[in-house]
Amino acid sequence: MRVVLVSCAALPRGDGDDDPLFDALARDGVDVAWEVWGGRVDADLAVLRVPWDYTERLDEFLTWCDTVPALANPAAVVRWNTDKSYLVELAARGVPVVPTAVVRPGGTPVWPDGEFVVKPTIGAGSRGAGRFTDHDLALAHLRSLGKPALVQPYQSSVDERGETSLVYFAGEYSHSFHKGPMLRQGSAASDTGLYLLEELAGSEPSAAQLALGDAVLDAAAELLSLAPKDFLYARIDVVEGADGAPLLLELELTEPTLGFRYTGAEAAARMSAAIQAAASR
Repeated sequence: MRVVLVSCAALPRGDGDDDPLFDALARDGVDVAWEVWGGRVDADLAVLRVPWDYTERLDEFLTWCDTVPALANPAAVVRWNTDKSYLVELAARGVPVVPTAVVRPGGTPVWPDGEFVVKPTIGAGSRGAGRFTDHDLALAHLRSLGKPALVQPYQSSVDERGETSLVYFAGEYSHSFHKGPMLRQGSAASDTGLYLLEELAGSEPSAAQLALGDAVLDAAAELLSLAPKDFLYARIDVVEGADGAPLLLELELTEPTLGFRYTGAEAAARMSAAIQAAASR
């Protein structure tokens, strides 16, 4: 069995987080290798891991995904998930989502009361995201993006409690980790580099967070005419709303960091098993 972990030219062997996964696959007897996206793939399964320059070459990336015979997650999932407008679709399905509005270039935004976030609908690693109270600064940032953007009220709980990332393999919960706050008030994250450095640590989710995670996967699968187990991997980022209940911030089905460095070796073993099962189908 041959499995390819897909990277980009700037990070041909990943950023280190997937090292435990690579080692687990090798221990399981899988012929595993890193390959930069864009070329011909000869493997039983290609697993998107760090193709993080795709946001500047999205059409090229999606076209390449369509050519890969066995891709995880599948190309149709990637096409849907690389545009964060999916949050509006999930909210329409009844999923508790951080309130989200999409503003197209030239559109007139309706700013939320208090602090709010403006970020591109297509982006990775928090690049281009800004946190504002000043409407003029926010509008200038929105116009500087030159592409569709999300406008969301900032969840103040993030400053104290950060975000919780729930990780699932083949539709089953595996582990979680915690992310500290990323954005300072009145500023936008730089577009330089592939991603912003994050403060990460292992964590234990609450029952309410896990219930939300399951509901998110069910709703996304229904939207895409799939079953939750058809997502080889998923990362569900949740924050605490004003009433203390968890809200979906993002559903990552394309190339998320999965936090292997912040959990036990059994997590990498679980994903190795899920990869082998998917590659065998």
